[in-house]
Amino acid sequence: MADNARAKKLADLIREVVAQKLQRGIKDPRLGSHVTITDTRVTGDLREATVFYTVYGDDEDRASAAAGLESAKGILRSAVGAAAGTKFTPTLAFVADALPETAKTIEDLLDKARASDAKVREVSSGAQYAGEADPYRKPGEDEDDEGTAAE
Repeated sequence: MADNARAKKLADLIREVVAQKLQRGIKDPRLGSHVTITDTRVTGDLREATVFYTVYGDDEDRASAAAGLESAKGILRSAVGAAAGTKFTPTLAFVADALPETAKTIEDLLDKARASDAKVREVSSGAQYAGEADPYRKPGEDEDDEGTAAE
């Protein structure tokens, strides 16, 4: 079993090789400049690699990019094998990264929080304190209260 440092190095190499090959080496129109490799993970035994990607575009572009990556899997694996120089070239599995959808969800939640904060700020703009502006006792102010309580 390989150590994690070796798996991390191989994952980084796979990410770079696949990105360069997609940019320069593969002439598939489905894999244009709108496909971005975001992350790569390799199992501990260095046999399988998962390549995460995002696609700029709509659902049709995502589906065509997934089909293009599946058809180019052999070429990409050969390029990884040539660059890595390992005894066994890991098999590649391509997974669409949920990063853009997650980022959009977070942005929507932040917009709701900003709107709620603005509403609270608007409501509290004319509000006054329930008591005095400074609710804390100061030494020497409540001498009358202490004197009547002792009697």
